[in-house]
Amino acid sequence: MASPEFVHLHGHSEYSLLDGGCHVKAMAPAAAEQGMSALAVTDHGNLFGAISHYRSCRDAGVKPILGCETYVSIGSRHERKGARGLTHGSNHLVLLAKNHTGWKNLIKLVSKGYTEGFYYNPRIDKELLRKYSEGLVCLSACVSGEVAHLIQEEGLDSAETAAREFMNIFGDDYYLEIQRHGIDIEAKVNDGLLKLHDRLGVPLVATNDFHFLHADDHAAHDALVCIQTGKMLAETQRMCYPAGLYMKSPAEMQKLFADLPQAIESTVAIADKCDVELEFGNLILPEFSIPEQFEHAFTYLTHLAHVGLKRRYDRTDDALINRVDYELGVIQQMGFVDYFLIVWDYVHYAHSIGMTVGPGRGSGAGSLVAYSLGITNTDPIKHSLLFERFLNPERVSPPDFDIDFADREKLVQYVVDKYGESNVCQIITFGTMGAKAVIRDVGRVLGMGFGDVDAIAKLVPNELKITLDKAIEKTPELKQMAEGKGDTQQHQLLTHARKLEGLARHASIHAAGVIIAPSDVSDYMPLYRAPKDGKITTQWDGPTCEDFGFLKMDFLGLNELNLMDEAVRVIRLQQPDFDIEAIPWDDATTFELFGRGETVGVFQFESAGMREYLSQLEPDKIGDIIAMNALYRPGPMDKIPDYVARKQGRQEVVYLHPDLEEILDETYGVIVYQEQVLQIAQKMAGFTLGSADILRRAMGKKKPEEMAKQKKAFIDGCLERDVDKSIAEQLFAEIDVFSGYGFNKCHAAPYAELAYKNAYLKANWPGEYMAASMTTSIGDTDKVTVLLDECRRMEIPVLPPDVNESAPNFTPTPDGIRFGLAAIKNVGQGAAQSIVDGRVQDGPYENLFSFCERLDLRAVNRRVVESLTAAGGLDQIGGHRAQMLEALDMALRNAQTVQEERGRGQFSLFGGDSSAPELDQQLNLPDIEPWTETEQLAHEKGLLGFYVTSHPLSRFERDLRMFATPLSEALTGNDGEAIRVGGLVTRISTSNDRRGNPIAFVTLEDLRGSADIVFFADAFAASRELLVNDRVILVEGRLNERKGMMSILADTAIGLEEARECLTRAVNVALPANHLCEELLADLRTVCQQFTGRCDLVIHLKGADELERETLIRSRSIRVNPCDELLSSVDALEGSPETWLTAVPPHARLAQA
Repeated sequence: MASPEFVHLHGHSEYSLLDGGCHVKAMAPAAAEQGMSALAVTDHGNLFGAISHYRSCRDAGVKPILGCETYVSIGSRHERKGARGLTHGSNHLVLLAKNHTGWKNLIKLVSKGYTEGFYYNPRIDKELLRKYSEGLVCLSACVSGEVAHLIQEEGLDSAETAAREFMNIFGDDYYLEIQRHGIDIEAKVNDGLLKLHDRLGVPLVATNDFHFLHADDHAAHDALVCIQTGKMLAETQRMCYPAGLYMKSPAEMQKLFADLPQAIESTVAIADKCDVELEFGNLILPEFSIPEQFEHAFTYLTHLAHVGLKRRYDRTDDALINRVDYELGVIQQMGFVDYFLIVWDYVHYAHSIGMTVGPGRGSGAGSLVAYSLGITNTDPIKHSLLFERFLNPERVSPPDFDIDFADREKLVQYVVDKYGESNVCQIITFGTMGAKAVIRDVGRVLGMGFGDVDAIAKLVPNELKITLDKAIEKTPELKQMAEGKGDTQQHQLLTHARKLEGLARHASIHAAGVIIAPSDVSDYMPLYRAPKDGKITTQWDGPTCEDFGFLKMDFLGLNELNLMDEAVRVIRLQQPDFDIEAIPWDDATTFELFGRGETVGVFQFESAGMREYLSQLEPDKIGDIIAMNALYRPGPMDKIPDYVARKQGRQEVVYLHPDLEEILDETYGVIVYQEQVLQIAQKMAGFTLGSADILRRAMGKKKPEEMAKQKKAFIDGCLERDVDKSIAEQLFAEIDVFSGYGFNKCHAAPYAELAYKNAYLKANWPGEYMAASMTTSIGDTDKVTVLLDECRRMEIPVLPPDVNESAPNFTPTPDGIRFGLAAIKNVGQGAAQSIVDGRVQDGPYENLFSFCERLDLRAVNRRVVESLTAAGGLDQIGGHRAQMLEALDMALRNAQTVQEERGRGQFSLFGGDSSAPELDQQLNLPDIEPWTETEQLAHEKGLLGFYVTSHPLSRFERDLRMFATPLSEALTGNDGEAIRVGGLVTRISTSNDRRGNPIAFVTLEDLRGSADIVFFADAFAASRELLVNDRVILVEGRLNERKGMMSILADTAIGLEEARECLTRAVNVALPANHLCEELLADLRTVCQQFTGRCDLVIHLKGADELERETLIRSRSIRVNPCDELLSSVDALEGSPETWLTAVPPHARLAQA
């Protein structure tokens, strides 16, 4: 390629967050298309996108120039103050790496900008520039550069002084940067730059400071800047970039600077100076310190593995020893010995301090060495897990242990203490503008109404990795908007959104990833400081760190470990020797719980769909639990009906070839796991497990050339083993389809074992488990509410909070689970513990006033006591809630006085407080009306998440029994079956169907359970006024089965208070024949005549025993109103009559209408 006429040396990618509008991977191809042989990216203050830019340039055949537009503090970087009229006290300066030394120095500068100089922006200073200038080219930057700023504000002499300082630091690698964007202030700045060029002989360099790729991207970029600044596009007083800040072609730049050809030539000269070669894949790990008696790390690892193997297995046969030695050989060959020792060390530390550690999930569970070391806790031999899914000697890739800890922060601190704070760093991650999010962002800056934007966003299908282009293909309404057929603003919204979609939006901290380096992390990669909390992370994401040779350590936090810890703690109060690790894996009670689908609160098995499938499957072995964990996810879910039918014997288990039975027998002939693909390729086509894993990965990536190569190898291998070609091709097609969504058994098995432990505790220690579940969910009101519903279903009473009975946490008792004080909204753990400590030390609390006097008012404030009172926590110490809240201020004032006097030692001779006698007379609860039931229940629901003293549905209990199917049984019917359910509306979410019509998803709760109901457009429109939170309604609809899952589709709804009038066909009264007399009949007639209406009255004369036939008498003269008064009056008659209502069947009323 001929020498380029121009090279862009100043440009911003998406990693100039919400300022740069260029997709980093699109920049190099655009430069190559314009004939440029090099391209720089100079993002604001960071190197977030440097490696992506480097890779993209190499792929496009363009030389990558690595740089940064830094912020240079006007004074010291340590000074946090404005200067020269600039609030942030800094100017811009562009730095480009010439060589490896320059690249390392650039990393150091950018890191220190965040770790030492952050003030509004990551700032460096001249001191750092002098120290780290070697190997860097320096450009004076845009109009916000120091030289340009001084030309504007102080004049040429001040600017010259600054330029000379930079010349002194960078020598021949300092350039005056000249730009022509059409900005007013550029004229004065450029005139000054030309004069400095003449005075000092500093070369000029032309740049364009591009922020978007193409000229027609300006409007979308304008929207991006508004998203960053919180402005509307319609506003006139806002930041707006010139239209020319795009990646201009060499011809355009040459024309723009036709009078300064040397400034164009300088770009090529600088590009020639810059030549950084990055190395990837070299393992970067600290050396693990080993005991003196071991010669080297591998000897020590081998020792630990064999000792651990004997601890894990009662008998270590040759097969086990050979497997461990094989794995150790691969670990050594691939250079991961120190990695295994580092992971073993911190897992061992966690065990040594009694911290609960998860089983270890992901492909690492396939390693017998890891299991022997105690890194993982799932037996790979028992579950036929494959080491090659973790480490493949035929495909070098870094290992990755995903391990959950009950206290993640403590583990991170241990690693920091062991390897040094500067050598350990958490990993950055970037949030991007996804399809729905970018619609909402752009809609907001366009000034569109929230509802309108929300409706458009909801037209995007809820699919993983959905893009706007795919959504437009699938959704006719979006397609019309995108094509401009309709509302102009909607078309503008989608046009901007499609250009901005996928851009990096913000930086955050990876939930688990940690890097451990041999020395200071900034010796290898740049560091970032989060502005909000000051936490330090890498500037590169996990995959980039691994690309460079760092091994990411994942320290994962998992609430289920804390839950099991709490459950075991409570169980050990009754059974001190209980050991969760010693439970049997064939517990019938546990599998019965799974088979009933009663897995609310069981890790990964609590969704409604999963519970429905479990009840169909009726699992009876841990293998079924593992399979369901793998199958219940998009894609494999389609295989669940076959798996269930084959297990239940309703479908024949067939194999394409007899050799497959050994591999697929455990899953009834259904391919469930990725490991089965590897075993099929090994058994049928002669692949090694390593090459089989390469086949699996190739299938996942769907690259045509690689797929053709792998298919030929597979078919040829099958033919060599006398497998019919048609069977080989069919088998390849099956595993090809499966590979797109297949799940790793090494992940499914550990999590299934964890779920089994959860289920074992729930099945065998239900009160303890549910109490622990709610304790570890304190703060998550929605979760606690679900668990409270489950307790109700399990008939475990949840007792109200009581300052004389409750602990801070939920506590199992013989009478039920006592609500924890810390779970009351606004109370908190510290205040709850203080109240309990006071009770333990000085005995039960007697009344509101003595309660307040005994409180530690530093830990328990007014809001705490107010919430305790309103939630019913003081109900048992006298007075009703309205009285106590009315008296609360007086009680707290008295308490403060008493405590102050105690502190001063002021007590009466008779042992009483020295307060005036009249104060004692005032300490009485006021005589006021109690709250209404509605008020009391509202407070309970708001503070506890459930109702204690009653329930809004209590007065409708008879109606729900007579007219509705219990929600706990609602989904057990058949597809299309008419159904009527009732309850309290607890949650509503709305969306739109494909035609843009509003629909609703409503959660209904009755006294025993809850269910979700779908209201499509017509039903929603007809019932909209009823669908509000806390409304009590009755819904008629039909059951709908889809993919083996049952749901309720609503047709209509009425208020539950209307049910009697609308749905009662007859009032039934059962009279025992042996008690029948004229007086009883006369009394019954009198009562019924008081409550006349339109319903039939039916008398049931019951015989003396169950064998005698019942006689029915339908009254011809009396029709009644089925009101509560009638029913209670009849129930009160002598002779114990029984009453009930005959309801109109579901949908009969609709048919009549």
